[in-house]
Amino acid sequence: MNHQIRALIHEYRSTITDEWLKEVEKFRGENYLQTISDTVYQNTNREFVDMLFRTLDREEEDVKASISEYTDRLIQLGWPLNYITRGLQEFRKATVDTLIKKEEGRALEFYQEIEDWTDEIVNILVSHYSGTWENTFFLQKMALKELSAPLIPVFNNISVMPLIGTIDTERAKQIMENLLTGVIEHRSQVVLIDITGVPVVDTMVAHHIIQASEAVRLVGAKCILVGIRPEIAQTIVNLGIDLGKFPTKSSLKKGIEAALEMTSRQIVEIDE
Repeated sequence: MNHQIRALIHEYRSTITDEWLKEVEKFRGENYLQTISDTVYQNTNREFVDMLFRTLDREEEDVKASISEYTDRLIQLGWPLNYITRGLQEFRKATVDTLIKKEEGRALEFYQEIEDWTDEIVNILVSHYSGTWENTFFLQKMALKELSAPLIPVFNNISVMPLIGTIDTERAKQIMENLLTGVIEHRSQVVLIDITGVPVVDTMVAHHIIQASEAVRLVGAKCILVGIRPEIAQTIVNLGIDLGKFPTKSSLKKGIEAALEMTSRQIVEIDE
């Protein structure tokens, strides 16, 4: 950036900051900032604008390191990328407007220099923000896959697979693998698939469940679907989904009782 323009930005720093803070306050009430307290919001804005001014006097590598470090903090605090990009747009506008008012006759020169400066910062921020989120998402996805749909033995030859959350095609494959591996490993004769924690059962989810039960049958075990809530039952009927090939129960307790009967056992109360 031109040395004179850099000096002018520093000279009018206070005015630029005040104008910028007024503008960003206008979208303070938007949904994605509702959970951030006023104190954190104001302090973070101050740190943000201070970081922008510091980039004026640093080498390119130092600028990247400074922005990347600050971006990591914003991600940890849960600040959305949309706020950052809008904030930079408002900062560019506040800087240009201030310099034009203070230094008439050099509008085009100011605009181009400031445009190049803020564009570089936007590129670094967006690139680092996107890369960090992608890495975080990948790690979370891998962790979820490791914890997803375990087959839990509860009695000899009886196992339970609790399903929680949305089931997509990729997760259905993981469920199938865990189910078949677990049936063989635990020598299960009866498997209870518990869908209590599945928020929506549509045609695709039902199809995956039917496939899983068929796979269990092919390896010599039986399958019981448990956790059928009234709203889920109504959805299944309305969609015309046929679950008649294997037993269904409304609760895990009833499912275990049925599984015990299938293995010629029952729970008996003993008088003391």
